[in-house]
Amino acid sequence: MSGSNKIRNPKTEVPQTPEMNDRDFLNDMLTTEKYMTDAYSTAMNEASHENLYNDMSLIFNETQNCQRNLFNLMFKKGWYSFEAAEQQTLDQSYQRFTGYNSQLPSGGMIQ
Repeated sequence: MSGSNKIRNPKTEVPQTPEMNDRDFLNDMLTTEKYMTDAYSTAMNEASHENLYNDMSLIFNETQNCQRNLFNLMFKKGWYSFEAAEQQTLDQSYQRFTGYNSQLPSGGMIQ
């Protein structure tokens, strides 16, 4: 895919020095939040006490929201970009996952 298929905002320039800049700090925080949401998800799956699960669920949601806000800020500043997918690629992925869905024990039916 060519560079013209990038989805991005204009990049906010930061100083290129050995010291951490705003982009470095945000990237570090985003990486930490991603790690924390993964850890909370695992802990919630293994929680044996309902009150503990509920407390962790609240913290997980706060962490997830923080992660999303950091991501949105980095995207707004042009420090995150994406390759636009072609319609054919989207259609193929949809078909593949629709096939997977029919293989589920419930036959893909939501209960």
